[in-house]
Amino acid sequence: MNRNGTDGKRGRRGTTALLALTLAGGLLLTGCGGDDDASSGAKDTTSDSRGGSAPMPAPDRPRGEGEQRYDGGTSSGGARESGEGEKNGDSREIAPDPDYLSTFALDVDTASYGYARRTLSEGRLPDPSTVRPEEFVNSFRQDYERPDGDGFSVTVDGARTDDEDWSLVRVGLATRPAERQSERPPAALTFVIDVSGSMAEPGRLDLAQEALGTMTDRLRDDDSVAIVTFSDEAETVLPMTRLGDRRGRVHDAIDGLEPMESTNLGAGVETGYETAVEGRREGATNRVVLVSDALANTGDTDADTILERVATERREHGVTLFGVGVGSDYGDALMERLADQGDGHTTYVSTTEDAREVFSEQLPRHIELTARDAKAQVAFDPETVAEFRLVGYDNRQVADEDFRDDRVDGGEVGPGHTVTALYAVRTRSGADGHLATATVRWLDPDSRTPHEESGVVETDALDDSVWDADRGLRVTATAAYFADALRTSDGGYDHGGSLPGAPGLSELSERADGLADRTEDEDVRELAEAIEDANRLA
Repeated sequence: MNRNGTDGKRGRRGTTALLALTLAGGLLLTGCGGDDDASSGAKDTTSDSRGGSAPMPAPDRPRGEGEQRYDGGTSSGGARESGEGEKNGDSREIAPDPDYLSTFALDVDTASYGYARRTLSEGRLPDPSTVRPEEFVNSFRQDYERPDGDGFSVTVDGARTDDEDWSLVRVGLATRPAERQSERPPAALTFVIDVSGSMAEPGRLDLAQEALGTMTDRLRDDDSVAIVTFSDEAETVLPMTRLGDRRGRVHDAIDGLEPMESTNLGAGVETGYETAVEGRREGATNRVVLVSDALANTGDTDADTILERVATERREHGVTLFGVGVGSDYGDALMERLADQGDGHTTYVSTTEDAREVFSEQLPRHIELTARDAKAQVAFDPETVAEFRLVGYDNRQVADEDFRDDRVDGGEVGPGHTVTALYAVRTRSGADGHLATATVRWLDPDSRTPHEESGVVETDALDDSVWDADRGLRVTATAAYFADALRTSDGGYDHGGSLPGAPGLSELSERADGLADRTEDEDVRELAEAIEDANRLA
């Protein structure tokens, strides 16, 4: 367990600033996420990532001779560290106290936000256990600077909240833009499609069929597709088929899908991976795409057994998992855990537009991987930071000492992605200077050579109010406050949540509506509408 989630957590119990504790398990994928077995200490843990609320060392603690100097993480990957602020022995040069470290595996899942929007549109508040703040935050495009090659850029910024001495600090990571279709490696995609009785509901199987048909026409001739279906049993209805002039076969298989009986998810996953391994292509991106409401009720419904199968195939054959959730009743926890174990990520679709975006745009565009086992570590400066809490990432924690242990699993990320982590940070009174250094570490997807990149932030970056910050940070804060309100268990939706400076839903709805008007961004408008729905239902 991350040490800033042990001592720090004990120090926070009983305070009103404590974030709501709700761990949600998982689902599917596209190109990020990923967890090895639980013994690795990586993402599939039950540790609480909400904080590194640290003990309060004396600000003027002496620095012992020979104390290790901290360079932002340059030990093996060429991380860059700003040279600003080194005068007067700035504490950025000193190895931080372990309680001032926060380490997590990268995640680009968005299913939690999509499912919450669907639930709210149907007139229901989402179950707090299905609300994962990082997936709300990562559902929105960000304009972080992009790196030239594979790997990541690191952007760190922040702004003040309405609570004295509390700020929101944003760590933004970005990969290079996606290549054109013609420039990416070929793909070998095995679609594992739920055809159980529950998939007969409008907006489930019919939605998937339409989107898959459109996607088939947009894939390249050298891409390959296989289709596995499952209800009470699993069946390979189309072995791995190179598209070329065989698209008609794929369309026939998709059009012939019909809802049947029970949901034997375990059989579907097992057969899907067997089919993927059988049709595995060297030099191609081999991926299983699971389309389901994840409501397993027949056969092997034990999550751990299903997850072990996914993890084994991922380790032995490098086949990653992309999960697409559908349906008003949705097994969110199981789907997210499957994606974690399968080195993938999850998304959720409820409309034709959502499905076309996922299958026809996102999946073909992000087939390629640019980073494997990506992890981030943020080192807060104990001379300027009194307390911090990571917002979300509850089941993505990595032990601090495992940050540079490349045997410990991280997240797989493709081109065109951004990853955002948000921290609530309480600065010391009169704090001035270095605030934090964020470092991302990843392995080259082909050579598995480790690389690192770092970014820093100073206290003077926190001068503005979060509501006057740039567009990206305001959207991030709005999404995080919204998730925080939905996770509030005492029903006090209009009295603020547990995040510092949290407005009530009424105020948040007004702010989101104004933000949508100013940005003229359709995604932000949908966020404002979801907050309005929640405010009406609360």
